[in-house]
Amino acid sequence: MTNRADSDVILEVKDLQKHFPTRTSGVIRRPSDPVKAVDGISFTVRRGETLGLVGESGCGKSTAGRTMLQLLPPTGGSIHYNGRDVTGVRGGDLRQLRKELQMVFQDPYGSLNPRQTVGAIVAAPFDIQGIEPEGGVKATVQGLMERVGLNPEHYNRYPHEFSGGQRQRIGIARAVALRPKLIVCDEPVSALDVSIQAQVVNLLEDIQAEFDLTYVFVAHDLAVIRHISDRVAVMYLGKFMEVADRDELYSNPLHPYTQALLSAVPIPDPRKETKRERILLTGDLPSPINPPSGCVFHTRCPKFREELGETERTRCTTEIPVMQSVGNHEVACHFAGPAKIKVL
Repeated sequence: MTNRADSDVILEVKDLQKHFPTRTSGVIRRPSDPVKAVDGISFTVRRGETLGLVGESGCGKSTAGRTMLQLLPPTGGSIHYNGRDVTGVRGGDLRQLRKELQMVFQDPYGSLNPRQTVGAIVAAPFDIQGIEPEGGVKATVQGLMERVGLNPEHYNRYPHEFSGGQRQRIGIARAVALRPKLIVCDEPVSALDVSIQAQVVNLLEDIQAEFDLTYVFVAHDLAVIRHISDRVAVMYLGKFMEVADRDELYSNPLHPYTQALLSAVPIPDPRKETKRERILLTGDLPSPINPPSGCVFHTRCPKFREELGETERTRCTTEIPVMQSVGNHEVACHFAGPAKIKVL
């Protein structure tokens, strides 16, 4: 894993928030508490690296990815790209920003216009930006199709004529058409067959090396995140629980939530499976409309339930933990520490 200087930071996000308003039912509709999908996350991404965002469904990781690209307007916080504050940019400035910041969506069919041919879909970035690539649009698009593993002769086919994996390759070709610097991959393989997932992940890695791309890779599959990421950020209920280098996080998780997630990762070798214990999280994910007080994880935390005394529990329920450095980790836990059992 490569160490990069802070001057190589391409994306810096501070206290990012995305809240969705809700309304009460009845004749008189009054605004109620918002859904806090993303509630104050901060991180940096360096050029050429891959930051993995991982967590349970509903934790806010996809919303975070869309908000940092301005697909959703942020409620609060700041987004700096290459040292420039791009928070809330609109109009022509946003169009220019799209040349360098792109996204690969989760649904490989829903993200493609079914009424357009593949050629028109991949050529759309050139049309929107008013760019005439060297050699012409058609030749460039066919070259992109070939680069992502599609037959260039299928230029005039429609999305429904392709498989799920092929559709995702179309989305990848569209995302890299303008040679962006950073791409947010929003669970790009979760909707694909397992047999196809590795092919698409390998394609993303090859393209990253070839085009010198930076990725923010959103996923709930810890095995995929471990394979592709340089650093990993673990999300829960709109907040970061732990951020660390990939190998460090997987070998020595310090947050109880990270430890529970890793204990659930399937291990192919049944002999190794019998040597570890599962950490079970009780209860359902709390509502982001009314998150728990103090540490949002305390209602499901096995350490809170089994190890802490009354005074320590009071701190968990009343004091919101801030990200603090513990070794090479950034952890939002008052009582972070190594797991007492083997989790992976």
